[in-house]
Amino acid sequence: MDELLGGHLRVLREAAATGRPPGRAELDDCRAAGALAAERGASVRALVEAALALAESVTPTPLSALRRTVSALMEGYENAQRSALRQEEAARREFVDDLLQGRADRLAERAEHFGLRLAETYVVAVARPVGAAKVAKVAGVAEAVGVAEAVGAAEVAGVDTADRADRADTAVASGDGGGLAGEADGTARRIEDALVARFGSHNVLVAVRDGMLVCVAPGSLTVANGEFTHHVRQAFAPGWRVGLGRAHRGPGGVVTSYREGANAIELGDRLGLRASVLKAADLLVFPVLLRDRAAIEDLVTSVLSPLIEARGGPEPLLATLEAVFASQGNQTAAARRLGVSTRAVTYRLERIRRLTGFSPDDSTQRFTLETAVLGARLLDWPAHPLR
Repeated sequence: MDELLGGHLRVLREAAATGRPPGRAELDDCRAAGALAAERGASVRALVEAALALAESVTPTPLSALRRTVSALMEGYENAQRSALRQEEAARREFVDDLLQGRADRLAERAEHFGLRLAETYVVAVARPVGAAKVAKVAGVAEAVGVAEAVGAAEVAGVDTADRADRADTAVASGDGGGLAGEADGTARRIEDALVARFGSHNVLVAVRDGMLVCVAPGSLTVANGEFTHHVRQAFAPGWRVGLGRAHRGPGGVVTSYREGANAIELGDRLGLRASVLKAADLLVFPVLLRDRAAIEDLVTSVLSPLIEARGGPEPLLATLEAVFASQGNQTAAARRLGVSTRAVTYRLERIRRLTGFSPDDSTQRFTLETAVLGARLLDWPAHPLR
């Protein structure tokens, strides 16, 4: 440490002899010495103690000069620390971007630095406010079915994942990241610190990405997802939703699980699901349902278009069908969900039967109706008329 402070001793002796305070050049030298001490891993306490020990050899001790030089040493030390933190944060952001976008340049090597062993199986959980993301519709069927079934579900349902990522990145950069701007990075670090304290630094990675809070954890550590959800609820106002991807192996598996979790939230928004935690594994029916977009559009049009003629429009009747299906056909429970009388539900179901020719009381017709209603929600019908 003494070799770093040689100039410090000279400055103090000159100040004691002349009574002049140290000039800008001398203070810059002290700042450089403090920065070098930080880069070499010395503690700030050791740095200050060494400076004070050298000052004891100067008689009389120039206290004003000592105060200025020690202040400059600490300033240089702190600046170096902040610079190192910024560089680490920049490297972390770059790594997270590369990991979740599947860019493989030195990914495994860099992953070790952040505590991940990418040969393992990982699950990605994502969190954001309900309804915060705007889902765009696309024409045609997704071609990349082999990536993952849940990813295919969102794409054929109209979720343009690449476009959504671009828009979300722009929103985050501009300070409007779906409720995550400003406080998000600090909150992400606090949540990660809590998870690391419990599960270890080689088991979790928490970051902000695509306007969402993202947690990457080993598939074998299922309790980590519950802990992440708990901290999200504690850190943010009510109205947040967590999407859980399925467990997949390797860097590509992290990408797939991340997309599954994000798409689970988007599907939940489209379908009006009430659950605060949505699992991609529970939504695998939608790739099957929407594999042929033309077919589902034809089903929605053929079965539900007569409801447009109903007084008050189709929405109350669609909501009634959803409530009945969610209540396993129990009309009393459905009425409670809707906040209407059981008689009103009965009347609406009869109206649906007369208009469409389908009744939820018939098992075959019930399946057709339920599938059509789900398709209508995913396609945002009738707000967006189908071709």
